[in-house]
Amino acid sequence: MTIKVRLAPSPTGNLHIGTARTAVFNWLFARHHHGKFVLRIEDTDVERSRPEFTENILQGLRWLGLNWDEGPFFQTQRLEIYKQAVQTLLDRGLAYRCYTTSEELDALREAQKARGEAPRYDNRHRNLTPEQEAAYKAEGRSFVIRFKIDDDREIVWNDLVRDKMVWRGSDLGGDMVIARAAADGIGQPLYNFAVVVDDIDMQITHVIRGEDHIANTAKQILLYEAFGAKIPEFAHTPLILNQEGRKLSKRDGVTSISDFKQMGFTAEALVNYMTLLGWSPPDSTQEIFTLQEAAQQFSFERVNKAGAKFDWAKLDWINSQYIHTMSVDKLIDLVIPYWEEAGYKLTGGREERSWLERLVTLIQPSLTRLVDAVAISKLFFTDTVEFSEEAATQLKQEGVATAIKGVIVALQNQQELNEASAQDIIKKVVKEQNFKKGLIMRSLRAALTGDMHGPDLIQSWLLLHQIGLDKLRLAKAIAEDN
Repeated sequence: MTIKVRLAPSPTGNLHIGTARTAVFNWLFARHHHGKFVLRIEDTDVERSRPEFTENILQGLRWLGLNWDEGPFFQTQRLEIYKQAVQTLLDRGLAYRCYTTSEELDALREAQKARGEAPRYDNRHRNLTPEQEAAYKAEGRSFVIRFKIDDDREIVWNDLVRDKMVWRGSDLGGDMVIARAAADGIGQPLYNFAVVVDDIDMQITHVIRGEDHIANTAKQILLYEAFGAKIPEFAHTPLILNQEGRKLSKRDGVTSISDFKQMGFTAEALVNYMTLLGWSPPDSTQEIFTLQEAAQQFSFERVNKAGAKFDWAKLDWINSQYIHTMSVDKLIDLVIPYWEEAGYKLTGGREERSWLERLVTLIQPSLTRLVDAVAISKLFFTDTVEFSEEAATQLKQEGVATAIKGVIVALQNQQELNEASAQDIIKKVVKEQNFKKGLIMRSLRAALTGDMHGPDLIQSWLLLHQIGLDKLRLAKAIAEDN
């Protein structure tokens, strides 16, 4: 048997991290068993579905490296299949047309609420006579198609994460609506129905999704049985929680995968972190691994039942590990879009690429997110420099102006500036002016970078010298001091 799993997002919003984590677990399970990963777009909610959301989902999955084997399939292109399946249930007497109005349903709920009962449909139109149906049609009532649910039925399945699960038909809210009406009869199918028809048709063997779908599973098992189909295995994964233990939401600052990309996270780091949200590798000390490495070890025995708390600090740490070990060439290509968005001008010439290699090598150890490169490298892309309070204080110290003037004079007599000659200039000023080396170094950092902290001073100086900004910065620092 070929293992087949599916991801079935609804294009009513951008690809969210919860859906993406579900995609990761599906992908890992399929790859571990040399199976197939199917992508299905559940776009039957016509009013809320948008093509731009579909494109965002596809781009997000590609960016994360979660390539699919079949699809994408679109439910809106399969409406005839759903209508035929609904008719099959009607013909078998397993479904019926329900003409209950919205006002009648509201009154039913209010009465149940007054009695302290859970809201549920009372199946009042389950056994309508042909005469009753004709009367309702004559009134101009529309209908929905309901699937019959036996209240006394026990629904049991062995969940790959949660072990034995037991539900009763009476817990499911009465006969289930599976399709709306349309001018020509059967109309738009509802989620629980369409998803079962699709899974049967696409021969899905394992349904892997969040625990918030457990109640849907009980209903869907009844539909599989009604069609005489093989019931897939189910795995309900833990929800992603915030630090207070509540379900993660946008209020927690968690956004779509495209926004995580914009925030400066690499695809490899983000997918690595999502793998750890609810699953742990056999070696609990291992935290950095590729998708392929995780797939070799993945199993549901190591997926937790408890919710997985989202930890920004952990994600930042994992991201920094990928950035710090990345090739300089790759890091340049990843950082360039952030520089361009910030308005930094890049010509793309060969000489510039060589300079960028030196710049990225300098700032790489200081990066946690790719976007950090904008602030850290700003001083290399602007003619002026803004002095921090600490740097301004340093430049006002006694003797600093004299020391910087000494560096400027030495630079004018220096044909080529490299690491060795830069060190020679500092030694010369220290000796001629009898200053401590620490004062010279701190003053140079303040004058050249506008701050007292940052990447290696000498390498920063050489980069600024290469684009002709070091003398300007030193002269400005003296002018500020005066």
